[in-house]
Amino acid sequence: MMKHTWILLFACTLSLPATALSQVLLIDAVKEEQQSNIPRPQPGDTMSAVEKRFGSPMTKHAPVGDPPITRWDYAKFTVYFEYDRVITSVLKRNTSSAGDP
Repeated sequence: MMKHTWILLFACTLSLPATALSQVLLIDAVKEEQQSNIPRPQPGDTMSAVEKRFGSPMTKHAPVGDPPITRWDYAKFTVYFEYDRVITSVLKRNTSSAGDP
């Protein structure tokens, strides 16, 4: 019984560094996005205000679910709407190293 306890304890300690690292990476990604100087729509903006300020999106996806969530894709960010209001906008990752324009 004691042997199983030590094995379990050892296995748990091995997973701690990976968990801590993933949390740090996520926090760094959020901070980087918050500090970005790329202008993008803000929560509460209307669809018409977004289109007026940023132009027509590259892709407009049909609403999904209830409440309806709509996604618009722009070159540098994606906008998510609930009904006709922005709920969030997310910067796209820099994929230039992968050969994308």
